[in-house]
This record gives sequence, C-alpha cells and structure tokens, in this order.
Amino acid sequence: MMKTSRQWRFYSWCIFWSLLVALGACLGLWQWDRADDKRLALALRAKAPTLVQPAVHPEQGAKVTLQGKYLAEHTLYLDNRIVDGQLGVAVLTPLRDSAGQLWLVQRGFLPTGPQREPPQATTPTGYVELIGEWQDVQAGGPLYGANQEGVRLQQLSLEPWRTALGSFSYAGWLHASEGDGVLTPWWEANVMPPSRHMGYAFQWWALALAALVVMFLGGRRLRCDASQQALLLNKNKQGE
Repeated sequence: MMKTSRQWRFYSWCIFWSLLVALGACLGLWQWDRADDKRLALALRAKAPTLVQPAVHPEQGAKVTLQGKYLAEHTLYLDNRIVDGQLGVAVLTPLRDSAGQLWLVQRGFLPTGPQREPPQATTPTGYVELIGEWQDVQAGGPLYGANQEGVRLQQLSLEPWRTALGSFSYAGWLHASEGDGVLTPWWEANVMPPSRHMGYAFQWWALALAALVVMFLGGRRLRCDASQQALLLNKNKQGE
C-alpha cells in the first residue's frame, strides 16, 4: 500500500510539472507567432499607399486625402479620451465626398473636462479637404450598458449612424491629422513592437525550463525518499 502511495506521489508530481512545462512552451510559441504577425503588420503599414479621393476600400494604414462636405448635424463624440492630462472626447463627423461616398471622420480631441453636458464642436461648412490614416473596423471591448448615451459613444462603431444615414461606403474610419475642421490629434496605431513579444516568449520559455528543472530535481528526491523507505522496510522485516 505504501509503495502504491509513493508511486502516486511521484507520478502526480511529474504530471503536474509536465503540464506547467508544456504550458510555458506553448505560450512562448504563441508570443513568437505574435511577433511574426506584428512584423507583418508593421511592414504592411509602412507600405500602405497614399490615396486621394479613393473609390475603393483603402488598405489598413493608408494615408487618405478626402474632399467633400461634413454632415455636421450627425456629429457624435467618442467619450473619455485623455490628451495631456485633459479629459475630453473625440469628434466623429460623417463626410460626403465629391463623388457621393460617405465616410466617417475622426476629427481629433475636444477637451470638455468632467462636465457631462453635450459637447459642441465647431464644424466648417462648404467643401473641405483633410488628410488622415485609414483604419478598418475594429472589434470593441466589453460594453457595460448601451454604447450610445445622447451624443456620446463609449466605443467607436459605425452602427449609431445606420438609421439616419444608412451604410458608410467603407467599413472603417479616417483618423484625420490635418486639414479643415481637424482638432488636436490623439490617435496612434496600437502596434506593439515585435521585440516585446519576443521578450515575452523568452520569459515563458525560461519559466518552462525552470519548471523542468524543478520537476527533475523534485522527482529525483521523491525517488530517493522512496528507495530509502523501501530499504528501511526491508531492514525492519529482516530484523523481525
């Protein structure tokens, strides 16, 4: 019975630490793959074209120039943006270009402070020209409640304009950085450098190696203890 108990402890020890070793190795490989994905994303962004009045869906990261008219009455505001320690909103205004295409333009940061009155951004009338970086529709994080509260949005989405304007011409939005009606830029592409993912990969592999060492040393200790106990039992039996 005691032999079975010792075997159970030994095998349980090896299984537990083997799972940790496998987990660390898999997480390291996952981070390594993410580093490759980020290299590809950065390369594609660096090669993104410069487009003027495009008539097709822009590539992610493309520098786009638009000419048209803002639809000021349909402006909404992305809530809870912070720039240089100031609390405010991002101004979101649809634009109808000269070809009749409908775009959503993120015009920049408007400071509001902690007050919850509806924000009011001044919007140029007539034809305007602006330049910005194109971003395809992104999946938002978890929402606790409705996305839209009055003219404020908790997440950037095309849905709030669907009832009044229908579908936008392309699934995404332009982060304007210069031009008519553009405010303080705040948005930057969230692309973690590949080196950071590689660092995470090496950390996971180091933890996996440490777990392997612990498994080996602990297993060896358990085997030694089991052998010593077996010897003692044999001596006691012989003494009887």
